[in-house]
Formats: sequence, C-alpha cells, structure tokens
Amino acid sequence: MITLFDCATAPSPRRARILLAEKGIAHETVEIDLRAAEQLSDAYRAINPRLTVPALRLDDGTVLTDNAGIAAWAEAHKPEPPLLGRTPVEKAEVASWNARVEGEGFMAIAEAFRNSTPAMKDRALPGPNNYAQIPELAERGVARLSAFVDMLDAHLATNAHVAGDHFSLADITALVAIDFARIVRMKPAETHANIGRWRTQLSQRPACRL
Repeated sequence: MITLFDCATAPSPRRARILLAEKGIAHETVEIDLRAAEQLSDAYRAINPRLTVPALRLDDGTVLTDNAGIAAWAEAHKPEPPLLGRTPVEKAEVASWNARVEGEGFMAIAEAFRNSTPAMKDRALPGPNNYAQIPELAERGVARLSAFVDMLDAHLATNAHVAGDHFSLADITALVAIDFARIVRMKPAETHANIGRWRTQLSQRPACRL
C-alpha cells in the first residue's frame, strides 16, 4: 500500500495531500507529529534520512522525500487529470510558476517564520542539521512575502489560474502558501481581491479543502 507520511498542521505535506486527492491515488496516511519533533526520531530517520515531511513510500518500498518527486511520480503514475501541464508550453509554464511560488512565496514565509518564532530556536532550516536563527532573514522574509503577494494578485487580475488555463500543481503550491501566510500574520485572501476570488474558486474543489 502506498503510504504518505504526513503532518496535518504543516504546509508542505498539505501540498502532497491535495495532489494525491486530485489524482485519486489511494494511500494510507501515517501522521508525523512535528510539534513533538517526531520527524527527528530514529524510527523516522530509517524511513526518510532527510527528516522532513512529506514522504511517500510506494508499493515497491521506494521512498520519495519531497514534493517535486511526489508530483513527478504521481503525474507519470496517473496522467489524468494532468496537473503538470497538457502541452509543452503548459508544462513549461507550470514548472516555471511552481518554482516561482516556491522560491518567492514559500521560502519567504519559511524565512520569516523559522527565523523569528521561539519554537524554532536552532531549527531555522528543516532537516538533520541545526542552524541558528537570523533575525534579519525574518524581516527580509516578510518583505519578500509582501512583494510576492502583490505580484500574484496582479497576475490573477487577468488569469483564472496561476499557470495556463487549467488548474495545476502551481495552483496547489500557491494555495498552500497563501493559506500558510497566516503564520506570519498575513491573510492575502482577505486583503487582495484577486487572490480572494481565486481562493474562493479553489475552495469549490474538495481536494483543496484538505
């Protein structure tokens, strides 16, 4: 049985949950309690030495340890519905926008949150190594996130989806980033009209309510 190692409160595994639901890929779920640092346990290290979630263990025992790998496998395993683009141009657009949302949105939130909250002391980056917080990165993260939100709102003024004309992986990544911005006291769906419209549209999809 395919197994998703998940955490219900974390943004990265939510991306995998939505993707698998949209694809209709059956799996069991194992909850990893990040607040209890369960991802750092020896038991989880044996599954995923990167000590991160999500991880997806396939029927043959292969373990995929990031969203990029999970998305690539899911698209190849079950091509319909296509979430990485239908045509060569769409595939390029989805890849480009997904990378942009990760770099300018997700990473900005991570910088702001992980470098400021006391619970992340010496855990400024996920994974097996400890890194000290850098307060200046928290400030920069907030500024970067604000710029990203403004950019995305302007883009969505003339586009129904983040990439191309169809719902895609880029929408999933952006949705989770926009929702998770609350952790740094930002609510883009309430402050930016076009993001709000797009967010309401996505909420009609059952998978996006996960």
